This record gives sequence, C-alpha cells and structure tokens, in this order.
Amino acid sequence: MDRYGSTYSDSDEHTPVMWLRGYPIYAAHFIVLVYVVSMFVTTLLTAFGALFHFEWLPFNSALVLKGQIWRIFSYGFLNVPSRDLRFVFDMIYLWWFGREVERTIGRRKFLWLFAGVYFVSPLLLTLLSPLLHGELVGEIGALAIFAAFATFFPNVPLFLNITAKWAAIILIGIYALSDLSFRSWSTLISLFATCGFAFAFVRHHQGLLELPKLNFWRPKPKLRVLPDLPAKKTAAAAPAAKTEQSATMAEVDALLDKIAKSGFASLTSKERAKLESARAEMLKKNAGRS
Repeated sequence: MDRYGSTYSDSDEHTPVMWLRGYPIYAAHFIVLVYVVSMFVTTLLTAFGALFHFEWLPFNSALVLKGQIWRIFSYGFLNVPSRDLRFVFDMIYLWWFGREVERTIGRRKFLWLFAGVYFVSPLLLTLLSPLLHGELVGEIGALAIFAAFATFFPNVPLFLNITAKWAAIILIGIYALSDLSFRSWSTLISLFATCGFAFAFVRHHQGLLELPKLNFWRPKPKLRVLPDLPAKKTAAAAPAAKTEQSATMAEVDALLDKIAKSGFASLTSKERAKLESARAEMLKKNAGRS
C-alpha cells in the first residue's frame, strides 16, 4: 500500500501493458504516450501546412448527425501545443494521478473509466445538437481523471498542503470560468460532463451510488386453466385426518392417566373441556353407528 492508500498486486490487472527501455508502462502511461505522439504529429502537420488534410478528425455535432460518426472517436488525435502549457499539465494529471486511479481499481476498470470520459462529451453534444452546435478537438479527460483521484482520496494533501478534494474544486472552477469568459459552451459542457461521469463512476465502484433500474413494460403472462387435482390428492387427506385423530386420543389417554393418579380434581379447566369434547365426539360416533 502506498501513501495514497492504493494497493499493489501482481495480478494481470496491475501489470504493465508494455516495457520501454526497462521502464514499466501502464495503461495510464500508454494513453499519455499516445497523446504526446499525436501532439508531435499535429505540430509537424501545422508547420508544413498540411493540417487541412485532417479536417475530418475533429468532432462536429452537425456533421455527426449527417453520418460522419467516426468524429466521435477521432476528435482526440489532433493536439495543438499551446503557450499556456495546458496540454503539459493535462499529461501530468494523466501520468501521475491516472496511474494512482489505475492502481486502485485495476487496468480494466480504469480503461472503462477513461472510455466513458472520452465518449461522454461527443455523445452528449450530439444529443444537444438541435439546441447547441458542438465542436471538440484535442484530448479531453485529464481533469476528469484527476477528479476521479480526488474522489478516491479527497483528503490527500497535494500542492501547498491543499487537499485533493479542494484542488479538484478549484481547478474545475478555474476551467469553468475560463470557458464562460470565452463563451466556449461546448468545452464547458464537456468539462462538467466528464468530471461528473468520473465522480459517478468512482462512487458506483465504492458502492455509494446505484445505477437506476429500467423497468421496461412486459406483457402479462396468459392465465391457464389448470386441471382438477388428482384423486390421490384427496385420498392423501385421510392419513392426515387419521393422524390428527390419533393425536387427540393420545391426549385423552394422558388425561385419563392423570385422573387415575391424582384424581379428577387435578385437571385444569382447559383439560376438563378437552376431555368433555372428546367424550361428546365419541357419543356422536356411537350414535351414528347405531
């Protein structure tokens, strides 16, 4: 167990996906390498004026509705480096905090988390296309992975002893204010969608959030008329009645033994009533025979 409370394991879920010059590369690291390579390729294409050949990659909600569904998958492979070093910080989030999340939940669940973060934005913007034109280009999800880490370990101190929970809230707030100032509605929706998905995913993994159950309409089963019970079923009631009668006679015998030993006065009111009821039943049977 490390300082974040993550556990180490030798299972396949916690082994590297590859080795690079003797260094283990886990799923989170591999995703970072893919993004870094895409950034270098995008930079070279921009430098040589060939980026327009790849205009089919970015996400565009209107074009997706026209049938260009591949844009939902390809939008993250164009990463233009910016002077505000946002891409660099995003890669640090994925490399460092993404690895801790992967160590906590395992490779398979981490990849499901990342896939959900990656696809939730274009899918949501496609649904909102009649109300809002959505566009996305470049990697999305690094801050959401950090939000997942902060959900797992909210009280871990990070920068300047600020806990992970408050660091995530501050960063999400700064990014949201930046998107509001530029009226970048697509990026703003993507920010809250990805971070909200990451938070819900972790809570569900922790057993603190249940998925809604969809009760689809089902036709009621047709009623069938069952045949009458077989005669054996009625005959089987006779042994049960005989057993009950034997139990009653045994109680009467016990009461008679008690009278012989201690006298009639030793019987309680309930025992006297039971004896009287048995006597009346015997008189009825005798009268029926005669």
